[in-house]
Amino acid sequence: MNGKTGVDVTAGRTLSHSIERAQLAERLGFDSIWTVQLPDARDATQVLAAFAHSTQRIGLGTFVLPIYTRHPTAAAQAALTLDEISGGRFRLGLGVSHRVTVESMWGLKLEHPAAAMREYLGIVRSIVTTGAASFDGRHFSAHMRYSAPRREDLPILISALSPLMLELAGEIADGVALWMCAPKYIRDEVVPRVRAGRERAGKPLAGFEIAAAVPISLTADPAAGRDAFRVTATRYASLPFYRAALDRTFGDLMADKPPDEVLEALAGIGDEAAVRGAIDRYREAGTTLPILGLVASHAGAAGFEQTIKAAAA
Repeated sequence: MNGKTGVDVTAGRTLSHSIERAQLAERLGFDSIWTVQLPDARDATQVLAAFAHSTQRIGLGTFVLPIYTRHPTAAAQAALTLDEISGGRFRLGLGVSHRVTVESMWGLKLEHPAAAMREYLGIVRSIVTTGAASFDGRHFSAHMRYSAPRREDLPILISALSPLMLELAGEIADGVALWMCAPKYIRDEVVPRVRAGRERAGKPLAGFEIAAAVPISLTADPAAGRDAFRVTATRYASLPFYRAALDRTFGDLMADKPPDEVLEALAGIGDEAAVRGAIDRYREAGTTLPILGLVASHAGAAGFEQTIKAAAA
């Protein structure tokens, strides 16, 4: 592989099948495996604990944990425990989720997301680096000590789309986690905003992780692959945070049901050249860690093993 690459191994119908995928990614030399915390799925931290026990070298990360369902002290405990279980291989990705999920599903309030994230990450960072936190904020408060082993430089990434959250990631995090961000958006919006945040904190851009999800499908039927990805893209285009970023990227080309031109910019769907070409586009735009996610469940689609082998070639 030309540069480090991650793989999304979010647990599917059986956990054992997902463990086999994690082991395959390790054998193929991928840098890391990442698990999404979906609102209706298994607990991502426990899935990663299973992956940690079943692998030896490959990095592990959350992409991402929502901050409103887990108090920052609990997030720090989970992260440090996973890091201990895995022998120092864990990376913590955090996100605010969306108003429809936070308020309609969880019955909570999503207000001032950047300010809430600043407080949340500050508490987690304090526990990771010093073993304690004592903070009273508008959104989160914490007073606790952590007595178990901890790695003080455990990486923390923030899911970000808006200029304010991207600059916050650059200022206080070790990386940014991106989903539905085309290479053009990464080049023109993400990198400059992150750099501004780094400069405000007196830190260099070098060493900051720009981790971007790259949807891929090795398929004999690219049209069917695009139609399958369109279902996902349409769902995310209905969420305000994602829609704002997509509109800034594609302008009048963007629609409630994204056209082929948008899908082709976001994903690599087709033969091996199409898959690897998408990964290269993301790298050239400034992505330091492409994270491959499969677009499956359509006629002509290759399986997980064949697809990631093609990407790794």
